Amino acid sequence: MSTLFDLDEGINTVSELTARIKSTLERSFDEVVVRGEISGLARPRSGHVYLNLKDDAASLRAVLWKATAQRVVFDMHDGLAVRAWGSINVYAPRGEYQLTIKRIEPEGIGPLELAFRQMFARLHAEGLFDPERKRPLPRFPRRLAVVTSPTGAAVHDFLRVLGRRWAATDALIVPAKVQGEGAAKEIAAAIELANRINGVDLIIVTRGGGSLEDLWAFNEETVARAIAGSKLPVISAVGHEVDVTIADHVADFRALTPSEAGERCVPDAREVQHRLDVLRDSLKRGLRDRVSDARLDLEKLSDRIDQAMRRQIEARRHHVARMAASLEALSPLGVLARGYSLTTAADGLTVIRDASNIKTGDQIITRLAKGRLTSRVEAQETER
Repeated sequence: MSTLFDLDEGINTVSELTARIKSTLERSFDEVVVRGEISGLARPRSGHVYLNLKDDAASLRAVLWKATAQRVVFDMHDGLAVRAWGSINVYAPRGEYQLTIKRIEPEGIGPLELAFRQMFARLHAEGLFDPERKRPLPRFPRRLAVVTSPTGAAVHDFLRVLGRRWAATDALIVPAKVQGEGAAKEIAAAIELANRINGVDLIIVTRGGGSLEDLWAFNEETVARAIAGSKLPVISAVGHEVDVTIADHVADFRALTPSEAGERCVPDAREVQHRLDVLRDSLKRGLRDRVSDARLDLEKLSDRIDQAMRRQIEARRHHVARMAASLEALSPLGVLARGYSLTTAADGLTVIRDASNIKTGDQIITRLAKGRLTSRVEAQETER
């Protein structure tokens, strides 16, 4: 009696057996979904990602080829519970099988949501969201750079509000894709370009609403870094009020919608005109009050000057009177009025003080208080 082990028929080489196993496994497990925890994750320079998926009882080798790995938005790391879609493939040279992952998601949470949380935590730890680094917006911007899709509804809403509120500000559209592959790089490049445009003093990054996937470019690190590195202040106006992106957190100001961005970036011309009117009226009232006060002050000053002049004139009058009285007291005429007389020679100039200066027969003139007498000397006496 012979057995299977006695027969040469049915014997396979290693390659043949491996090929049969490979064919059977790959046909039977062409599309599989597996749940497990990542361990042993490795990222060689090739760009492929190698890892193990494990649970409490088993471990499965897995790989994400470079093209697939580049599409993963969240950060894969050891210990992360995931769900993977792919197929089982056999690597014949080592007789090993592995899961070739075509799609991978975190367990219990969407991949974009997890990526958002991971990005938020990392940038928050770096201080990119700190209020202290937020820059004030210019009150009267001269020129705006609007980073957006030139064909989207967002730019039309923004420009409509801008034109209604403040027509004095120029708005330059810096075109960029705002959705899909490559959008984040274009947005970042547009922000950098806006910083180099002469005269621009404010940047607005905006797009309309959409799903988390539609808005994802504004959650990517390259956009966050471009906003944080901008020399000019940045307003982020992405989606609707309920949509919050990483760009909103990094920007200097978050507008809830593109229309609100138009309201926030420029003043309202009607309000400015009203304030100017109020200021003009206040200035007029102030000037009128100043003129009235100045007139009143001048009147008071004039009264004080008049009073001072009257006091000065009166003082001078009293002074003149005192001087006149003094002069009157010293005047020879005053002496004559008291009964004295003044005698001069015939020339009327030489005052005779000594009788010896006159000879008998000389003519003399005597000055009285009223009138004068002319006489001749008949005799003279001198005192010794």
